[in-house]
Amino acid sequence: MQELYSLFSQGIIDTIVMVLISLILSTLIGIPLGILLVITRQNHLLSNTYIFTILNTIINILRSVPFIVLLVAIIPFTTFIVGTPIGIRGAVVPLIVYTAPYIARLMETTLLEVDWGVIEAYRGMGASKVQIVFRIMLRESRSGIILCLTIATIGLIGASAMAGAVGAGGLGDLALRYGYQQWDLKIMFITVIILIAIVQLVQSSGNYLSKKLQRK
Repeated sequence: MQELYSLFSQGIIDTIVMVLISLILSTLIGIPLGILLVITRQNHLLSNTYIFTILNTIINILRSVPFIVLLVAIIPFTTFIVGTPIGIRGAVVPLIVYTAPYIARLMETTLLEVDWGVIEAYRGMGASKVQIVFRIMLRESRSGIILCLTIATIGLIGASAMAGAVGAGGLGDLALRYGYQQWDLKIMFITVIILIAIVQLVQSSGNYLSKKLQRK
C-alpha cells in the first residue's frame, strides 16, 4: 500500500508540474498569436495578409501533427533546447509546441466573437489600437478565454499522459510501465480514475470561473 501511495503521489506531482509549466508557457505564446491572427486578418485593426497567411499556415501545420508523432519528430530540437529528450524537461518542449498553436486557434475563435460594431464605436471615439485590443477585445472575451484555457489544460493532461512514452514520468508513465507492460490492471484502473477526477476538477473550475466573469 505504501509503495502504491508513493508511486501515485509522485505520478500526480509530475503530471501537475508538466501541465502547469507547459500551460503557462503555451499561454504566453498562444494568446499573442491568437490576437495577431485576429487583428492581421483582412479588414481588421492591423490588416496584413502576409503576416496572417504565415501565422495561419504554421499553426495549421503544427495542429495537424498528432502529439505522439510530434513528440518523436522534434527530439533533436528538444535536446537542443533543454539538453535531453526524456523526463519532465524533455516533455515540456513538445507539450508547448503542441499546445501553443491550439490556444492560438481557440483565442482566435473567441476574439472573433467580439461585436465589430463595438470596436468601430471605440475607434470612432479615438481609442488606439492597443486600447481596443486590451480594453475591449480581451475584456469582452475574458469569459471565453477562461473556457479556452480550460479546454487547453484538459488537452495538456491527455498529452502529458502520452508523454510517458518517452519516460516523462507522471500518470501516463505509470499506466505504460505498470498497466501496459506489466499488465497490472489495478494500477491501470487507478490511473484512469485519477485522470478522470483531475479533468472533472479542471472543467468544473473553468466553468465556474467563466460564469463568474460573465456576470461582471
